[in-house]
Amino acid sequence: MGGTFDPVHFGHLRPALELCEALGFERVCFIPNRVPVHREQPVASLEKRVHWLQSAVEGVTQFVVDLREVERESPSWMVVTLESLSAEFPGRPLSLILGMDAFLQIESWHRWQELLDHAHIVVTHRPGFQTPGEGEIGKLLQGRKSERIEELHQTPATIGGGRIFFHPVTPLDISSTGIRAVVGRGGDPRFLLPDSIREDVIECYQVNHKECN
Repeated sequence: MGGTFDPVHFGHLRPALELCEALGFERVCFIPNRVPVHREQPVASLEKRVHWLQSAVEGVTQFVVDLREVERESPSWMVVTLESLSAEFPGRPLSLILGMDAFLQIESWHRWQELLDHAHIVVTHRPGFQTPGEGEIGKLLQGRKSERIEELHQTPATIGGGRIFFHPVTPLDISSTGIRAVVGRGGDPRFLLPDSIREDVIECYQVNHKECN
């Protein structure tokens, strides 16, 4: 699961845990962006975002923080990250976790047609959501959509082998943008993110702070 995590919150963490439990994932790697390419540059420094993420997942055995994009100078293109992961774990099935909003914008991603050569894509969505049936996304789903959990484990995503799997998760209308807005107007982000990072997040995003270092 990639992202800026500016800051990390329960909208990231709860779906990841639900996927581990429902789909039998061994672990979820949280991969913070160094140079995001699909959104504005983060407000919090890279060091802050990594520290918050590491603090948030501490003690959760299924969660790890992967710093390969942090250590890479180039833009945080997911296809390059997946190439690195598949080279490090040859033959092991990998899955890229995306929210529905990100999946619907996947055509704008760098070398997006190659993503499924390295990993399956697991799309989280609200219960009752209907999968797209038209346009490029609809074409992508033809022959790639799977409803069998076993395929995510038994089929390595080699050239042409990646599958797209949709899974409902508990709807949590939480965003990093919203948390920054709450703190910016003097509010308390309690119950939106882990208590272990709450005070630091408040100090970082408080009114008139344009950048958190």
